[in-house]
Amino acid sequence: MSYGTNRYGQLRYGADGGGEDRLDVEGQVDLMAYLPFYYEGVMEMEALQKQLGLSLYVQQRSAQEMMNQRFIASATWGLERWERELGMQSDPSMPYEWRREMVLAKVRGSGTATKAMLIRAAAAFSGGEVEIAEFPEEYRFDIQFVGVMGVPLNMAGLIQFMDEVKPAHLAYSFKYTYTWWNTLTQLSWDQAKSKTWNQLRVYEGE
Repeated sequence: MSYGTNRYGQLRYGADGGGEDRLDVEGQVDLMAYLPFYYEGVMEMEALQKQLGLSLYVQQRSAQEMMNQRFIASATWGLERWERELGMQSDPSMPYEWRREMVLAKVRGSGTATKAMLIRAAAAFSGGEVEIAEFPEEYRFDIQFVGVMGVPLNMAGLIQFMDEVKPAHLAYSFKYTYTWWNTLTQLSWDQAKSKTWNQLRVYEGE
């Protein structure tokens, strides 16, 4: 078996996709994939490379974890810094998704409370398209969720946010989108029976 073609160049780098991103079952980088074949079976070298591979893996994970905190959508423990910089009260007992929605809405809702700003903020909570209907003569506006079916999960957070940013003299209400009865006609009786009433209310078809 030749050194350059089979053992080292082809089998170790070509056949298995290369050593660059190679992780073994323990989650550590297999640095032996970078070394000539004659180091295989050398206990001291394998032990050294295993420890170095583990250290490299930990560093890679740490770097990725730090990078995750720079983005609202992936931040976990870094959400506290986002909340502090935005002047928000931090509540570590709340789920990460709930806190991300609050932070994202705060970022989108900075500045004057215009219709466009409120739409962006409400969309951050619902994860879908939002429409706002204004009724100036009645000093109120309606927020309708048209991009998602049913009631968004973090309504408490959205209400809290709206109360903080909307003009004090305006009232508001929410409108939700549910399934049309015609949409359910494609379901058999057995299929319909397998779903709860709440699931049928937000059924979008298949």
